[in-house]
Amino acid sequence: MGIDHPGRVTGRLAKKVRAESRDRTHAAAPSSATWVVSLVTLSVFINYIDRGNLATAAPIMQDELHLSAGELGVLLSAFYYGYVVCMPATGWLAERFGARAVLAAGVMLWSFATFGTGFAGGFGALLALRILLGIGESVAFPCAAKLLANAVDLGRLGLANGVLSFGYLLGPAVGTLVGGYLMARFGWRPVFIGFGAMALLWLLPWRRTVIVEARTADVGGEPPPAFAEILRQRALWGASLGHFAANYGYYFIVSWLPFYLVKARGFSIDSMAATASWAYLVNAVAALTMGWAADRWIRAGHSPNLVYKTIMAVAHLSGIACMIGMVALSQTGSLISLFAFELISGFSYPGLFAIPQIIAGPAATGRWVGIQNAAGNAAGLIAPAITGILVERTGRFDLAFALGAAVNVLGLIGWVLILPRVAPLKWRSGASAPTAAVPVEGS
Repeated sequence: MGIDHPGRVTGRLAKKVRAESRDRTHAAAPSSATWVVSLVTLSVFINYIDRGNLATAAPIMQDELHLSAGELGVLLSAFYYGYVVCMPATGWLAERFGARAVLAAGVMLWSFATFGTGFAGGFGALLALRILLGIGESVAFPCAAKLLANAVDLGRLGLANGVLSFGYLLGPAVGTLVGGYLMARFGWRPVFIGFGAMALLWLLPWRRTVIVEARTADVGGEPPPAFAEILRQRALWGASLGHFAANYGYYFIVSWLPFYLVKARGFSIDSMAATASWAYLVNAVAALTMGWAADRWIRAGHSPNLVYKTIMAVAHLSGIACMIGMVALSQTGSLISLFAFELISGFSYPGLFAIPQIIAGPAATGRWVGIQNAAGNAAGLIAPAITGILVERTGRFDLAFALGAAVNVLGLIGWVLILPRVAPLKWRSGASAPTAAVPVEGS
């Protein structure tokens, strides 16, 4: 056996140490903003598939489990009992313990609830599982908003939120098309079981994602704004009212469109799934396109205030006409109104989260969005349930669509009149609302 020269041994040892050091540095390097945005978008895509499956299955489940229209309305709303109540708390958890860990825990919980729905035997079990699903999914947007506010430059927030919106709006399109196809052939139970199990696969790449977050427990220097200071902001309540109005139309359509097309317009399950899926796809592409366009307008010199307030105003004005057209016109006119609504409302969705990210900044976005999104998603409690009551009592959808049209007026009041300006706040308690440093394309 030969004996190495001490110099060669030392040299190899030094190279090994340097290599291990490089490996540790590489392992600890933050993931690129593009990677973070992509995985967060994938999480909300899965989120919306899992929450929307009940609406797709509703015509089949109603017959199999002997559910009334009123009970269906309660089940479609039950998701939001857990979702809305828990959201402010999950915003605080995201800032206290880190959005990465909180988002992973939420995905595990909502996957279990989706999986368990496949074994539900009646109204009571479905009600409990829908509430549990809402609790799990309540982490998604406070965590997503915080992660984007930390990772993405202000000039790219429109595109980042457009990508995010594309993900959660594409979820119902894919879920309705694929879920409707599979349910028509295999029944609704295997679809819930399969979708719940597959959602857990998202955790594999997320475990390897490295994110540097400022947590309220770790922050040095300037402290983040106090919760009371966030609650005092007029902009928070204007955005919350506007978010409620935008979500009312969205949840009314996504919850009841499959039922409406089958029961009121005579569509088959297959034709309903295809029509609804295309409408949701238009909605998703519109959001992605407007996110890109909003960034271009802002970089061209237009203020975020002008850009986002104009988009929101146009969306709600158009929403009034489209809601009336969907129920009052012939089948062709109704479908044109549906697709016009999906297109124009899609334009507004990037602003729902870009606006609070711009105003609150990374120091407060998690808690701000926790409050705003809770208020906005109160529409999920109201819209499906009240629609079920109106349909059950009248046997028609006229009043439900009329109410959907009227709620758009609240959106105009919130975004245009109550919200003062879309511009970063200087927090009195010390933390400003700076822009994030890393663009979407960079690492």
